[in-house]
Amino acid sequence: MKRIQLREAAKAMMASLGQRFLKTKLQDGRMAVSFDRESLAVAHVCRRPGQKPEVLMLRSEQRGAGDLFVLRGLARSHGLGQCHSTLLLNPDEYHLLQIELPAVPPDEMKEAVRWKIKDMVDFPVEGLTIDLAEVPDIAGRTGRVRQGLVAAAGDALIAEQMSLFDSAGVTLEVIDIPEMAIRNIAALFEETDRGLAVLVVDEERALLIFTFRDELYAVRQIEINRSKLEEAEGEWRQQLFDRIGLEMQRSLDNFERLHSHINVTRVMLAPLPTVPGLVDYLREYLSLPVSEMDLAEVLDFSLVPELSQPARQAQYLKTLGAALRE
Repeated sequence: MKRIQLREAAKAMMASLGQRFLKTKLQDGRMAVSFDRESLAVAHVCRRPGQKPEVLMLRSEQRGAGDLFVLRGLARSHGLGQCHSTLLLNPDEYHLLQIELPAVPPDEMKEAVRWKIKDMVDFPVEGLTIDLAEVPDIAGRTGRVRQGLVAAAGDALIAEQMSLFDSAGVTLEVIDIPEMAIRNIAALFEETDRGLAVLVVDEERALLIFTFRDELYAVRQIEINRSKLEEAEGEWRQQLFDRIGLEMQRSLDNFERLHSHINVTRVMLAPLPTVPGLVDYLREYLSLPVSEMDLAEVLDFSLVPELSQPARQAQYLKTLGAALRE
Protein backbone atom coordinates (compact mmCIF):
# COMPACT_ATOMS: atom_id res chain seq x y z
CA MET A 1 0.00 0.00 0.00
CA LYS A 2 1.43 3.35 -0.95
CA ARG A 3 2.02 5.89 1.80
CA ILE A 4 -0.87 8.24 2.48
CA GLN A 5 0.37 11.81 2.61
CA LEU A 6 -1.96 14.78 2.44
CA ARG A 7 0.90 17.13 1.62
CA GLU A 8 1.53 15.36 -1.68
CA ALA A 9 -2.17 15.53 -2.46
CA ALA A 10 -1.92 19.33 -2.27
CA LYS A 11 1.01 19.88 -4.68
CA ALA A 12 -0.92 22.35 -6.80
CA MET A 13 -1.05 24.66 -3.78
CA MET A 14 2.73 24.95 -3.25
CA ALA A 15 4.56 25.70 -6.50
CA SER A 16 6.75 28.35 -4.84
CA LEU A 17 7.71 25.97 -2.04
CA GLY A 18 8.70 23.33 -4.56
CA GLN A 19 10.98 25.75 -6.40
CA ARG A 20 12.80 26.67 -3.21
CA PHE A 21 13.04 22.99 -2.21
CA LEU A 22 14.84 22.16 -5.45
CA LYS A 23 17.37 24.93 -4.85
CA THR A 24 18.17 23.89 -1.27
CA LYS A 25 20.78 21.29 -0.39
CA LEU A 26 19.14 19.18 2.28
CA GLN A 27 20.68 17.46 5.28
CA ASP A 28 20.44 13.71 5.80
CA GLY A 29 17.39 12.29 7.48
CA ARG A 30 13.98 13.78 8.12
CA MET A 31 12.71 16.40 10.53
CA ALA A 32 9.17 15.92 11.84
CA VAL A 33 7.10 18.58 13.58
CA SER A 34 3.99 17.99 15.66
CA PHE A 35 1.73 20.26 17.70
CA ASP A 36 -0.38 19.58 20.75
CA ARG A 37 -2.46 22.00 22.81
CA GLU A 38 0.52 23.56 24.57
CA SER A 39 3.74 22.65 22.78
CA LEU A 40 5.51 22.03 19.50
CA ALA A 41 7.74 18.95 19.23
CA VAL A 42 10.52 18.32 16.72
CA ALA A 43 12.41 15.10 16.00
CA HIS A 44 15.27 14.56 13.54
CA VAL A 45 15.93 10.95 12.51
CA CYS A 46 18.42 9.57 9.99
CA ARG A 47 18.18 6.13 8.38
CA ARG A 48 21.32 4.37 7.17
CA PRO A 49 21.42 0.93 5.48
CA GLY A 50 22.16 -1.92 7.88
CA GLN A 51 21.94 0.26 10.99
CA LYS A 52 19.29 1.27 13.47
CA PRO A 53 17.68 4.60 12.58
CA GLU A 54 19.56 7.27 14.53
CA VAL A 55 17.76 9.97 16.49
CA LEU A 56 19.85 13.09 15.98
CA MET A 57 17.72 15.59 17.87
CA LEU A 58 14.57 15.99 19.97
CA ARG A 59 13.12 19.31 21.06
CA SER A 60 9.90 20.55 22.59
CA GLU A 61 8.90 24.23 22.85
CA GLN A 62 5.88 25.93 24.40
CA ARG A 63 3.49 27.51 21.89
CA GLY A 64 2.74 30.55 24.04
CA ALA A 65 4.85 32.91 21.93
CA GLY A 66 2.98 31.93 18.75
CA ASP A 67 3.53 29.09 16.30
CA LEU A 68 5.35 31.19 13.71
CA PHE A 69 7.77 32.64 16.27
CA VAL A 70 8.53 29.21 17.76
CA LEU A 71 8.86 27.46 14.40
CA ARG A 72 11.07 30.19 12.99
CA GLY A 73 13.33 29.98 16.04
CA LEU A 74 13.65 26.21 15.68
CA ALA A 75 14.35 26.60 11.98
CA ARG A 76 17.26 28.90 12.75
CA SER A 77 18.69 26.99 15.72
CA HIS A 78 18.25 23.44 14.39
CA GLY A 79 18.39 23.81 10.62
CA LEU A 80 14.79 22.88 9.80
CA GLY A 81 15.12 24.83 6.58
CA GLN A 82 17.84 22.42 5.38
CA CYS A 83 15.94 19.18 6.09
CA HIS A 84 13.24 17.03 4.57
CA SER A 85 10.36 18.14 6.81
CA THR A 86 7.07 16.52 7.78
CA LEU A 87 4.13 17.98 9.68
CA LEU A 88 2.05 15.55 11.73
CA LEU A 89 -1.62 16.46 11.96
CA ASN A 90 -3.69 16.14 15.13
CA PRO A 91 -6.71 13.77 15.17
CA ASP A 92 -9.23 16.63 15.05
CA GLU A 93 -7.68 18.01 11.87
CA TYR A 94 -8.43 15.12 9.50
CA HIS A 95 -10.53 12.01 8.95
CA LEU A 96 -9.16 8.53 8.27
CA LEU A 97 -11.84 6.29 6.78
CA GLN A 98 -11.79 2.62 5.88
CA ILE A 99 -14.07 2.10 2.89
CA GLU A 100 -14.90 -0.21 0.03
CA LEU A 101 -13.23 1.27 -3.03
CA PRO A 102 -15.49 2.11 -5.98
CA ALA A 103 -15.19 -0.07 -9.09
CA VAL A 104 -13.85 2.68 -11.35
CA PRO A 105 -10.67 3.15 -13.44
CA PRO A 106 -7.60 4.33 -11.49
CA ASP A 107 -7.68 7.82 -12.97
CA GLU A 108 -11.26 8.29 -11.72
CA MET A 109 -10.72 6.79 -8.26
CA LYS A 110 -9.99 9.93 -6.25
CA GLU A 111 -13.03 11.79 -7.54
CA ALA A 112 -15.26 8.75 -6.99
CA VAL A 113 -13.94 8.40 -3.44
CA ARG A 114 -14.47 12.11 -2.81
CA TRP A 115 -18.20 11.71 -3.41
CA LYS A 116 -18.41 8.36 -1.64
CA ILE A 117 -17.21 9.91 1.62
CA LYS A 118 -19.29 13.10 1.42
CA ASP A 119 -21.65 11.97 4.21
CA MET A 120 -18.80 10.67 6.39
CA VAL A 121 -16.90 13.95 6.90
CA ASP A 122 -17.77 17.35 8.31
CA PHE A 123 -16.17 19.32 5.44
CA PRO A 124 -17.74 20.15 2.07
CA VAL A 125 -16.26 17.60 -0.33
CA GLU A 126 -15.41 20.34 -2.83
CA GLY A 127 -13.00 21.79 -0.25
CA LEU A 128 -11.19 18.59 0.71
CA THR A 129 -7.62 17.47 0.22
CA ILE A 130 -7.67 13.68 0.10
CA ASP A 131 -5.28 10.81 -0.43
CA LEU A 132 -6.04 7.11 -0.49
CA ALA A 133 -4.38 3.74 -0.52
CA GLU A 134 -5.70 0.29 -1.30
CA VAL A 135 -5.26 -2.34 1.39
CA PRO A 136 -3.12 -5.11 -0.18
CA ASP A 137 -4.57 -8.57 -0.71
CA ILE A 138 -1.55 -10.85 -0.76
CA ALA A 139 -3.79 -13.90 -1.03
CA GLY A 140 -4.81 -12.82 -4.54
CA ARG A 141 -8.47 -13.61 -3.99
CA THR A 142 -10.70 -13.17 -7.03
CA GLY A 143 -13.95 -11.28 -6.82
CA ARG A 144 -13.16 -9.72 -3.47
CA VAL A 145 -14.37 -6.24 -2.55
CA ARG A 146 -11.36 -3.93 -2.64
CA GLN A 147 -10.73 -2.12 0.64
CA GLY A 148 -8.99 1.21 1.06
CA LEU A 149 -7.92 3.81 3.61
CA VAL A 150 -8.80 7.41 2.83
CA ALA A 151 -7.32 10.44 4.59
CA ALA A 152 -9.20 13.72 4.20
CA ALA A 153 -8.53 17.22 5.52
CA GLY A 154 -9.92 20.63 4.68
CA ASP A 155 -8.11 22.62 2.01
CA ALA A 156 -8.11 25.67 4.28
CA LEU A 157 -6.20 23.80 6.99
CA ILE A 158 -3.64 22.48 4.51
CA ALA A 159 -3.12 25.94 3.04
CA GLU A 160 -2.79 27.49 6.51
CA GLN A 161 -0.14 25.00 7.61
CA MET A 162 1.82 25.34 4.39
CA SER A 163 1.78 29.13 4.76
CA LEU A 164 3.00 28.85 8.36
CA PHE A 165 5.99 26.71 7.37
CA ASP A 166 6.75 28.90 4.37
CA SER A 167 6.77 32.02 6.56
CA ALA A 168 9.09 30.26 9.01
CA GLY A 169 11.53 29.36 6.23
CA VAL A 170 10.88 25.63 6.39
CA THR A 171 10.25 23.52 3.29
CA LEU A 172 7.23 21.41 4.19
CA GLU A 173 7.57 18.27 2.09
CA VAL A 174 4.91 16.02 3.63
CA ILE A 175 1.81 16.39 5.78
CA ASP A 176 1.21 13.08 7.52
CA ILE A 177 -1.18 11.49 10.02
CA PRO A 178 -0.54 9.66 13.33
CA GLU A 179 -1.73 6.29 12.06
CA MET A 180 1.02 6.29 9.44
CA ALA A 181 3.58 7.52 11.97
CA ILE A 182 2.73 4.64 14.29
CA ARG A 183 2.93 2.28 11.31
CA ASN A 184 6.52 3.44 10.77
CA ILE A 185 7.38 2.52 14.37
CA ALA A 186 5.53 -0.81 14.18
CA ALA A 187 7.40 -1.79 11.02
CA LEU A 188 10.66 -1.78 12.98
CA PHE A 189 9.25 -4.35 15.42
CA GLU A 190 7.66 -6.69 12.87
CA GLU A 191 8.82 -10.28 12.58
CA THR A 192 9.30 -11.69 9.07
CA ASP A 193 5.95 -12.60 7.46
CA ARG A 194 4.09 -12.07 10.73
CA GLY A 195 1.39 -9.53 11.45
CA LEU A 196 1.64 -7.15 14.40
CA ALA A 197 -0.96 -5.28 16.45
CA VAL A 198 0.13 -2.11 18.29
CA LEU A 199 -1.90 -0.22 20.90
CA VAL A 200 -1.10 3.44 21.54
CA VAL A 201 -2.93 5.36 24.26
CA ASP A 202 -2.43 9.12 24.17
CA GLU A 203 -4.25 12.30 25.21
CA GLU A 204 -6.82 11.98 22.44
CA ARG A 205 -7.69 8.28 22.22
CA ALA A 206 -6.55 4.70 22.25
CA LEU A 207 -5.51 3.56 18.79
CA LEU A 208 -5.03 -0.05 17.72
CA ILE A 209 -3.29 -0.56 14.38
CA PHE A 210 -2.50 -3.73 12.44
CA THR A 211 0.57 -3.95 10.21
CA PHE A 212 2.06 -6.60 7.96
CA ARG A 213 5.18 -6.37 5.79
CA ASP A 214 5.54 -2.69 6.73
CA GLU A 215 2.02 -1.88 5.53
CA LEU A 216 -0.95 -0.50 7.45
CA TYR A 217 -3.89 -2.88 7.12
CA ALA A 218 -6.45 -1.76 9.69
CA VAL A 219 -7.11 0.86 12.35
CA ARG A 220 -9.41 0.66 15.37
CA GLN A 221 -10.10 3.65 17.60
CA ILE A 222 -11.20 3.18 21.22
CA GLU A 223 -12.74 6.21 22.94
CA ILE A 224 -10.52 6.07 26.03
CA ASN A 225 -7.56 8.39 26.51
CA ARG A 226 -4.53 8.50 28.76
CA SER A 227 -5.94 11.10 31.16
CA LYS A 228 -9.06 9.05 31.74
CA LEU A 229 -6.95 6.02 32.63
CA GLU A 230 -4.61 8.05 34.86
CA GLU A 231 -7.51 9.54 36.83
CA ALA A 232 -9.49 6.31 37.23
CA GLU A 233 -9.02 4.26 40.37
CA GLY A 234 -10.20 0.96 41.73
CA GLU A 235 -13.28 -0.52 40.10
CA TRP A 236 -13.57 2.30 37.55
CA ARG A 237 -10.05 1.67 36.26
CA GLN A 238 -10.83 -2.05 36.09
CA GLN A 239 -13.89 -1.28 33.97
CA LEU A 240 -11.78 0.80 31.59
CA PHE A 241 -9.24 -2.03 31.35
CA ASP A 242 -12.11 -4.44 30.62
CA ARG A 243 -13.41 -2.20 27.86
CA ILE A 244 -9.97 -1.90 26.24
CA GLY A 245 -9.43 -5.64 26.44
CA LEU A 246 -12.86 -6.42 24.97
CA GLU A 247 -12.44 -3.96 22.08
CA MET A 248 -8.97 -5.30 21.32
CA GLN A 249 -10.09 -8.94 21.31
CA ARG A 250 -13.02 -8.09 19.05
CA SER A 251 -10.67 -6.24 16.71
CA LEU A 252 -8.22 -9.16 16.65
CA ASP A 253 -11.05 -11.59 15.85
CA ASN A 254 -12.40 -9.33 13.13
CA PHE A 255 -8.96 -8.87 11.58
CA GLU A 256 -8.49 -12.64 11.51
CA ARG A 257 -11.80 -13.04 9.66
CA LEU A 258 -10.99 -10.37 7.09
CA HIS A 259 -7.31 -11.26 6.64
CA SER A 260 -7.08 -14.97 7.41
CA HIS A 261 -3.91 -15.16 5.30
CA ILE A 262 -2.06 -12.92 7.80
CA ASN A 263 -0.86 -14.52 11.02
CA VAL A 264 -0.86 -11.87 13.78
CA THR A 265 1.45 -13.37 16.40
CA ARG A 266 1.71 -10.69 19.07
CA VAL A 267 0.41 -7.41 20.48
CA MET A 268 2.62 -4.52 21.55
CA LEU A 269 1.64 -1.75 23.96
CA ALA A 270 3.37 1.56 23.27
CA PRO A 271 5.07 3.17 26.30
CA LEU A 272 2.48 4.13 28.93
CA PRO A 273 4.38 4.53 32.22
CA THR A 274 1.65 6.57 33.92
CA VAL A 275 -0.88 3.71 33.77
CA PRO A 276 0.65 0.74 35.61
CA GLY A 277 -0.99 -2.63 35.29
CA LEU A 278 -2.48 -2.37 31.81
CA VAL A 279 0.08 -4.57 30.07
CA ASP A 280 -0.25 -7.25 32.77
CA TYR A 281 -4.03 -7.11 32.45
CA LEU A 282 -3.87 -7.49 28.65
CA ARG A 283 -1.50 -10.45 29.00
CA GLU A 284 -4.21 -12.21 31.01
CA TYR A 285 -7.14 -11.07 28.86
CA LEU A 286 -5.94 -11.50 25.27
CA SER A 287 -5.29 -14.75 23.45
CA LEU A 288 -1.98 -13.48 21.99
CA PRO A 289 1.33 -12.66 23.68
CA VAL A 290 1.51 -9.02 24.81
CA SER A 291 4.77 -7.08 25.25
CA GLU A 292 5.76 -3.55 26.17
CA MET A 293 7.41 -1.49 23.47
CA ASP A 294 10.93 -0.22 24.13
CA LEU A 295 12.32 2.01 21.37
CA ALA A 296 15.86 1.13 22.45
CA GLU A 297 15.40 -2.16 20.60
CA VAL A 298 14.97 -0.47 17.21
CA LEU A 299 16.41 3.06 17.45
CA ASP A 300 19.87 4.45 18.16
CA PHE A 301 19.37 7.37 20.54
CA SER A 302 22.88 7.60 21.96
CA LEU A 303 22.83 11.31 21.05
CA VAL A 304 19.54 11.77 22.91
CA PRO A 305 19.90 9.66 26.09
CA GLU A 306 16.68 11.05 27.58
CA LEU A 307 14.84 8.65 25.25
CA SER A 308 15.84 5.81 27.54
CA GLN A 309 13.02 7.02 29.80
CA PRO A 310 9.60 5.48 28.98
CA ALA A 311 7.92 8.84 29.62
CA ARG A 312 10.00 10.48 26.89
CA GLN A 313 9.32 7.61 24.50
CA ALA A 314 5.61 8.12 25.08
CA GLN A 315 5.91 11.88 24.60
CA TYR A 316 7.76 11.70 21.28
CA LEU A 317 6.46 8.40 19.87
CA LYS A 318 4.34 9.78 17.03
CA THR A 319 6.80 12.57 16.17
CA LEU A 320 9.58 10.00 15.91
CA GLY A 321 7.33 7.83 13.76
CA ALA A 322 6.72 10.72 11.38
CA ALA A 323 10.49 11.35 11.17
CA LEU A 324 11.02 7.68 10.25
CA ARG A 325 9.18 8.14 6.99
CA GLU A 326 11.31 7.03 4.04
